[in-house]
Amino acid sequence: MTRRISRLLLFVACTAFAASPALAQGLAPADSMPAVPPADSIPALAPSDSIPVPAVAPSTSAWPDSTPRPKFGDPLKTTRRVRFSKGPDNVVRTGPGDGFALVGIYPKDVSFPVLAKSGDWYNVRVSDSQTGWVHTSLCEEFDDLSDLEFRPNPKLYLRTGSFMLTGYAGVYAFDRKSNSLTLGGRLSYYVLDRLQADVGLAWTHVTRPAEIVESLFDLSLESEKFDMAFYDLGLTYEIMPGRQMVPFVTGGIGSSIMQGRSELSYNYGAGTMLYFSKKNAMRWEVRSYRFHSGDDDARSSNTNIAFTLGTFVLF
Repeated sequence: MTRRISRLLLFVACTAFAASPALAQGLAPADSMPAVPPADSIPALAPSDSIPVPAVAPSTSAWPDSTPRPKFGDPLKTTRRVRFSKGPDNVVRTGPGDGFALVGIYPKDVSFPVLAKSGDWYNVRVSDSQTGWVHTSLCEEFDDLSDLEFRPNPKLYLRTGSFMLTGYAGVYAFDRKSNSLTLGGRLSYYVLDRLQADVGLAWTHVTRPAEIVESLFDLSLESEKFDMAFYDLGLTYEIMPGRQMVPFVTGGIGSSIMQGRSELSYNYGAGTMLYFSKKNAMRWEVRSYRFHSGDDDARSSNTNIAFTLGTFVLF
């Protein structure tokens, strides 16, 4: 009972305080106190899951670097340029007419971006701070597509379809008993990126050491000296293509021409190519040539070794 009386007295005091204008003015100015609407006029809040959330559309006005965002399907933008196509002295003037002062004189094949056109005159940008006018009779207009140029990865450089011309010199050991100079060349075609089909032609002067030769009447000590040419068709397989140093194996079949006879031969070998650039390299190899030689009643098998060093160019 006492607790109820205390609550009633507290309620009466609060009501009297709120209703007293003097007390309210003493605490704060009347115009700064917000008006409190009646409780029955406050609308009930909707559940949180039914409160609409405004959708924020992403900004498409510009990239972070302030360049306009391209749209899908927009045409590619290229730069119009003019290139001098006449003689070595092409005049650029300050205005579209022959009476204007000279900006400069430029040689053939120099090009400038086009800013505008007035009749038979192009307004071009000569430098970052200077423009000029060029007559159409001195130049030709074209689209600059340099930014659209395909630049392949140099590590994925392909040589399929290319030709390779090689020149070389070295030492030729005839039947592994004599050493002589050999000169030759080879033309190759890249069937695949690591497979070449090639044709080769070479020459050497053979000097065989003196040997005992038995004749009908006597024994004699004779040496042999003769020229020999040989050609072949073959294949070369690169073991690790696309690198600066490329090892390879090679082989082929052809003919050796000496002492008035042509002997069928085959060869095989290995070597390495060292590239100085994408089109020039050095090539060294060792190759074994196998064939038979001699008269029909005294045929012998020959194993000839050639050590060569040369350079080649791709085209």
